[in-house]
Amino acid sequence: MTGQLVMVPKILGADVELSNFVLGLSEPDGTGRMASRALLSAVRGVPASVFTTTQSLDWGRKYLPANGGCVYIDSDHLELALCETFSAFDHVAYWRAMLAVARTAMVHVNEELPHGCRLQVLANCSDGQSNSYGSHVNVLLTRDAWDNIFCRRAHYLAYLAAFQISSIVITGQGKVGAERDRPDVDFQLSQRADFIQTLVSIDTMVYRGVINSRDEPLCGLGRHAADPPLARLHVIFFDSTLCEVATLLRVGMLQMVVAMIEAGCVNADLALDDPLEALEHYSRDPDLGARARLVNGGMRTAVELQREFLDEARQFAARGGFDGIVPGADRLLQLWDDTLGRLEARDFDTLSRRLDWVLKRRLLQGVLERRPELTWQSPALRQLDQLYASLDESDGLFWAVERAGQVDRVVDEAAVERARREPPSDTRAWTRAQLLRLAGRNRVEQIDWDRMRFTLPSARPPYSRSRTVRMPTPFGDTRAANERYFGAGASLAVVLEALGACEEPYFTAAQMIAPEVWTIGTGEER
Repeated sequence: MTGQLVMVPKILGADVELSNFVLGLSEPDGTGRMASRALLSAVRGVPASVFTTTQSLDWGRKYLPANGGCVYIDSDHLELALCETFSAFDHVAYWRAMLAVARTAMVHVNEELPHGCRLQVLANCSDGQSNSYGSHVNVLLTRDAWDNIFCRRAHYLAYLAAFQISSIVITGQGKVGAERDRPDVDFQLSQRADFIQTLVSIDTMVYRGVINSRDEPLCGLGRHAADPPLARLHVIFFDSTLCEVATLLRVGMLQMVVAMIEAGCVNADLALDDPLEALEHYSRDPDLGARARLVNGGMRTAVELQREFLDEARQFAARGGFDGIVPGADRLLQLWDDTLGRLEARDFDTLSRRLDWVLKRRLLQGVLERRPELTWQSPALRQLDQLYASLDESDGLFWAVERAGQVDRVVDEAAVERARREPPSDTRAWTRAQLLRLAGRNRVEQIDWDRMRFTLPSARPPYSRSRTVRMPTPFGDTRAANERYFGAGASLAVVLEALGACEEPYFTAAQMIAPEVWTIGTGEER
């Protein structure tokens, strides 16, 4: 412990896997591998080394000079890694921008496929066949806060778990049926609920927890740790959301709750007695009447529990707790309150404009009313469930509803286009994007979120030299800090010198976090 309360801006990131496959083709192991590689090849970016981490399933990273984000392949899924943002509103714009990048790649690939074949890309979290893939959100916090959650104060972890579990009334995309041999049900709020098996786990692919304990900061690493030490909360619990209000609240509420935990404002009475049982009950009750027991013996619906978290956040805001930590907190609190009020009133007409699970359920209920021969168990309905999240605007149900003006927007198309073309100015993504643009593909040796290595020409053998720029703080290296170095005509060498680039060996984030795996400088693996 530092002995001093320290809070840091709640910088956001996200890494989101998409479902991808080719219709009209048959492969023994499916077409995901082919589809993901075709998509990646169609994305314009700066390639890093084929393997930039120690994870063999995570490869082919391309960083985007346009906005500082990244695209790569994870387990045969195209993965969109959003650049760091400070504002939850900016996060929504960059989420939409990265979906547009994936859609453009999909269209390009489909133009090249043989007649009768079509690449399909879905922004959901389960395929209806007991396979789930992640929509992860990342939040910056202090090392003290991390240690309190995972090492010192069990009620902090229980508090965070109760928030996440009850939040599915806002953050769920919704799905038809059950998976992983769970008892059948017509409709669930959460796509991930069937795949959550424990309260806390480091695993993201098999034995998933409500709370993920992966300690991979991507900032302030090792001996270069920032002061104060920083950490990253890696949240794997949420569904992918397409409704902008749901997306905004998903990350904005999380920012506020993490800020309260960081400040030690944790109400242990809100912890659930059996979190996994509560998740199952809440997810399987779209009528919102299911109650779960708290550790203090009280019973709460998910909406009632969310209301108590909102009350805690309002009190924290009244004391100025979010100032400089969570941008737009007042607007987020107002929208959170209004949405909960409509959930309490069962105002599903309005909520279908804001929340994915409500919109999807109403669309599917409409199909059942028009097609009495269908039931919730019909394959046709499960197919429509999947098509809700299709990025193909010709058959994606969500996009049809949005085009009809029946979904509330948080950001306009101009903001989305800016997010596609420009990095945020208030995080290190700005400097990353500028360096990628200045260097071009041939000068970039290796990239990770917190550092970049470049090749510069030299007059002496071997006629090239490497320079590494470290960007350990996600809220550092902003436009305000570094724009003066990127003046007209500034060379890469001059800019790197101004940024303090050095000749130190390049370390990836994975190497810095697990140094026991590597012997740096010898090229040997232990």
